[in-house]
Amino acid sequence: MNLPNAERPFLNAVRCIADIPRYHARHTPDAVALRFGDRQTTYRELDDFSNRVANGLIAHGVGPGDRVAVLDKNCDSFFEIYFGATKAGAVLVPINYRLVAAEMAFVINDARAKIVFVDDSFVPVIAEIYDQLHAVDLIVMTNDSFSSWRDSQSGKDPGLEGAQDDVCMQLYTSGTTGLPKGVELTNHNFLSSVPGLLEAAGNLTSDDTFLVVVPLFHVAGVGSATVTLLAGLKTVIAREFTPAEFLTAVSRERITVTLLVPAMIKATLADESIEHADLSSLRIVCYGASPIAADLLRSAMDRFRHSGFVQFYGMTETTGAIVALSPQDHKRADSEIMASCGRGILGVEIRVVDESGNNRGPRQVGEIVCRTAQNMKGYWKRPADTAAVKKGDWLHTGDVGYFDESGYLYIRDRLKDVIISGGENIFSAEIESVILRHPDVVDVAVLGVPDERWGEAVKALVVLKDDAQAEAADLLRYARAQLAAYKIPKSIDFVSVLPRDAAGKILKRELREKYWQGHERRIN
Repeated sequence: MNLPNAERPFLNAVRCIADIPRYHARHTPDAVALRFGDRQTTYRELDDFSNRVANGLIAHGVGPGDRVAVLDKNCDSFFEIYFGATKAGAVLVPINYRLVAAEMAFVINDARAKIVFVDDSFVPVIAEIYDQLHAVDLIVMTNDSFSSWRDSQSGKDPGLEGAQDDVCMQLYTSGTTGLPKGVELTNHNFLSSVPGLLEAAGNLTSDDTFLVVVPLFHVAGVGSATVTLLAGLKTVIAREFTPAEFLTAVSRERITVTLLVPAMIKATLADESIEHADLSSLRIVCYGASPIAADLLRSAMDRFRHSGFVQFYGMTETTGAIVALSPQDHKRADSEIMASCGRGILGVEIRVVDESGNNRGPRQVGEIVCRTAQNMKGYWKRPADTAAVKKGDWLHTGDVGYFDESGYLYIRDRLKDVIISGGENIFSAEIESVILRHPDVVDVAVLGVPDERWGEAVKALVVLKDDAQAEAADLLRYARAQLAAYKIPKSIDFVSVLPRDAAGKILKRELREKYWQGHERRIN
């Protein structure tokens, strides 16, 4: 049953992200907003804490449109900074803590961040790059000293009213050029996603308790938590995912809904503590960020027998999910639609088009494009890249797929060379550019190949110079110094030549074929 907006008054009352703690502080001040470890934060406290963060930022000269970065694993202070930044009119830039120092420096400089909030554990990496940071003039620690800094500020709401088109979040995603791009997401992008996501996830209400285990630098993590906080849920935050701690949290906190990536589901099913875990409270398990193997999904549905399952498909540029496969669809376990990613959620139009933008018919493969208020404002300071994917009202996903006769969407391949491993987007061009800098390498192609644990694994095919002595271990060592660990190839094959077309482009489809034989989709 769909709940009318009259039963969700926050949908009409909240006009910007900064209004979320304001609204619930007025209407349900003593309800628990956040639980992190042994610490609970009510909505009244979240409103007060975020006011203080906002005033601290303003006192330091942060104004509307300025970027504020945060480098930390999942924690409750993230949301105080998030809402505080929006109350100051600033834009939050969560940094992927898995990046190496040089990558972090690029993101912070590209965003022109003035302030960086940093956890103790990342002080060494910030110290390493501090002299390279062009705009940063304040580092605030997010350990115990954070609360001292926060509490020294005024608790009065600064009273800035954010416009719907104001950017509130800038998430970085790699591009085919190898350089990360800042995806500008507005108040309206986030808020417009809420009705569809609440409905798709089983009509969540304030009686539900949500567990965040996906990293908050990922749109799936911060987007889902934004939805649950707007809906007035209690949101439990896991610092990072481990199967045992996930299972303990579900039991202890009586979690009713969570969001996982398939690699997390696989690890949880393999953990011995699942035999004794109490999963009876968990009514909805959402999953996404990468496709799931059919056998793994069946095993998960059998183990989490009290839960309905929801698959989401989306991307950072669409503020997360735009397509969902519902719990009702999952009950049709032997149906063909279990191989699909579902149908467009409320407020989203999906088309499959040919190279000229014409609609493709059922079972005809083409590029997936979408029209929705969730589509990003654009890439930060990259108008050409924005124009390449936003064409009129339609955003071109770069994914290739088709509709069946009932309107279910199936993904078959990618136009872009994106590898999705354990829910992380990895772009081959970035890795190729690093390996090509090795003095013994003359050519390289990076591919995603099937992997039982991660969905896809990174493989590099390398052509060495005639007199080269480099071995795979040498190239991996070289790459580790410049790339995050999850981007490092899991394997390297040496080849004599890479096939290219008449324009000189490597024929990756041809290279992939030997690894993907027997797989229905060229995505795992």
